[in-house]
Formats: sequence, C-alpha cells, structure tokens
Amino acid sequence: MTTKPNYKTKQRTQLLDYMKTVPGEHITVNDVCDYLHRQGVSIGQTTVYRQMERMVDEGLVQKYVIDANSPACFEYVPEDSHRKGVCFHCKCESCGKLFHMNCEALTEVKDHLMEHHGFQLDPFRTVFYGLCEACRKTA
Repeated sequence: MTTKPNYKTKQRTQLLDYMKTVPGEHITVNDVCDYLHRQGVSIGQTTVYRQMERMVDEGLVQKYVIDANSPACFEYVPEDSHRKGVCFHCKCESCGKLFHMNCEALTEVKDHLMEHHGFQLDPFRTVFYGLCEACRKTA
C-alpha cells in the first residue's frame, strides 16, 4: 500500500496555524471553515475535513466523535500537553458545549472499573451529560 505524500499547501498551513491558536478547544470543520472564510481564505469543507483527518493520522490533532447527533470535533494538542493521557469529556445538554475533564477522581474510577470489574474504560470516548455552569445560571 502506498501513502500519498503530505504536501504542505498554503491552506494546510493556514488551517494548522489556526488550530495552534485554539489549543485544548474542540473545533468542528464548520468552525474552521467559518474562521478561514472570515480571514478571506477560500477553502471547502471537504478539503478541511481531509486535512484534519491527515493531521489526526500524523498525531497533530485529536478527533472526538461524541455521539451520532454531534459533528466530530478536533483538538490541536501540543506535544508537551498533559492531554496526551487520560481525558474525559462533559457535554452540556442545553448549549451543546463540549469540554475536557481532567480529574484525578475520574482516573480513579477508570482504574477501579479495571481492577474490580475487569472493564477497560476508554476515557477518550467517555462523556458525562448534564448542564454547564452558564446554562444552569440561565435556567
């Protein structure tokens, strides 16, 4: 099997530069397209998605597919980031915001499930649903 060479196009560079400005944030392909279009960059959703998938393959970004009703999210993760390890997610059922939960107590739950129940939890696909602080204040 041959792999396509990874060309460093101007669009790819602009895309990666943008992702570097939002480390730790979950970004959808639509978010990327909106941002680049506001910057005057002409780029299609298919091109953005293809480039994001390549960056996932290269380890430059992480991809999260939370559920069938939400678009895939991508996150730029610098090499020195603590997010290379265990990462749980929380999703607000009101506004849809998705954010990371790096918490030692949750890591203990993951370890407990393995040690006492023989269940290996995938923290990158574990999502807690509820209401974020902002939505709770407006409810």
